[in-house]
Amino acid sequence: MTRPHHLAPVLAAAAGIATFAIMDALMKGASMAVGVFTALLWRNVLGAMLTLAAWWAAERLKGRRIVWPERAMLLVHAVRAALVCAMASLFFWGLVRTPMAVGMGLSFIAPLIALYLSALFLGEPITRRALGASLIALLGVGVVAAGRLNEGLADSLESRLGLGAILTSAVLYAGNLVLQRHQAQRAGPGEIAFFQGLFIALYMLPLSPWLGMMPGRGAFDGYAAALVVGAGVLASLSLALLGWGWARAEAHRLLPVEYSAFVWSALMGYLWFHEGLSPWTLGGVALIVAGVWVGTARGGPRAQADQEGLPGELAG
Repeated sequence: MTRPHHLAPVLAAAAGIATFAIMDALMKGASMAVGVFTALLWRNVLGAMLTLAAWWAAERLKGRRIVWPERAMLLVHAVRAALVCAMASLFFWGLVRTPMAVGMGLSFIAPLIALYLSALFLGEPITRRALGASLIALLGVGVVAAGRLNEGLADSLESRLGLGAILTSAVLYAGNLVLQRHQAQRAGPGEIAFFQGLFIALYMLPLSPWLGMMPGRGAFDGYAAALVVGAGVLASLSLALLGWGWARAEAHRLLPVEYSAFVWSALMGYLWFHEGLSPWTLGGVALIVAGVWVGTARGGPRAQADQEGLPGELAG
């Protein structure tokens, strides 16, 4: 009976990552059409409305009313939303200028950084299994990045700026992952998803008269609006799945699952934007999937011994 309990948070997190990767493809298309600011603003406005309705419905089914969080929890929501706002803006700006597989691959430095941040701030052990899984998956990311760079990806200034934006976003994402664990232990998925969308929209609205675009005007036509709506729905669903999973498993178990996003990003880039898959990319994907398997599988006595953690000086 412990195995389903062990796997359920991992499966929820994996589904959330897959949903987010598909959302990334919609956001890349929308950002190319109407700009990153407009796409991100309206995705979060829509997301806040959808998640508020879902949160209200979930509480009603339980015979309860929505309880507004206390000031300390609102501050946590606001801080994480600010982090996500900066992170997402940089990531999508860079993604417009970078193939999806490469953008996602570069972002994978974040879980490795977060692995050590979770040990430092949350007191969670860095197990041999989690560390090995992260290193295997990071090697896969290196293979993919090396292949793309070898193909001349960084020849132009705009491409180099795009890579820099994604790397900067990855550093912010590492902090977001650790804060996400802290937040998920104190608030439900509906609350988390709603306040993230709400606060990001509030941060962006003051600049919208200069940087934003209203639906139905210019390039913000039916097609672009459909992309934004789809992205809003998928983002809300992903946040709920990730919030549920992170509330029920330690960070070191779920961090390797982050690498599965590469598989979905590579697929979306190929199908949506006709971005080719080179042998470098395929080899990197194989290593990443291997890393995910090593990090999430539960074995016999050897695996149990691995879960006891590394020596104190490495565990932080």
